This record gives sequence, C-alpha cells and structure tokens, in this order.
Amino acid sequence: MLMFYPLMIGTWEIVAIVLIVLLLFGGKKIPELMKGLGQGVKSFKQGMNEVEKEIQDIDKSDAKQEEKK
Repeated sequence: MLMFYPLMIGTWEIVAIVLIVLLLFGGKKIPELMKGLGQGVKSFKQGMNEVEKEIQDIDKSDAKQEEKK
C-alpha cells in the first residue's frame, strides 16, 4: 500500500525550491524578504501573547466574581 505524505520533503526538493526562489527574486532581494518574514512572525507571536494575556485576565476576573458570590 503506497501512502502519500505531503509534508515529507527531501533534500532535492529543498534544493529545487531554493534555486527557484533565487531565480525569481535574485540574491539581493532574499535578505529583504527574510527580514520582512521575520518581522511578520514576531508580530504574530506578539499578538498571540496579547490574546493569551487577555484570556488569563478574563479568567482571573471571573474567578474573583465567583468568590464574591
């Protein structure tokens, strides 16, 4: 039985992707793209941390309201 694993990428596939990216964007644009990608990831993580903090604050306020009852 042949199984298909879409997330299994081999070495040659990675090399091919890197070569295609180099051809499309050139060597000078890649650092700019990576910098933008890094800033996007940082912003996403920061947003997730803010949401988690808000959820914890809501849980704490709910617990305090339960204690008052």
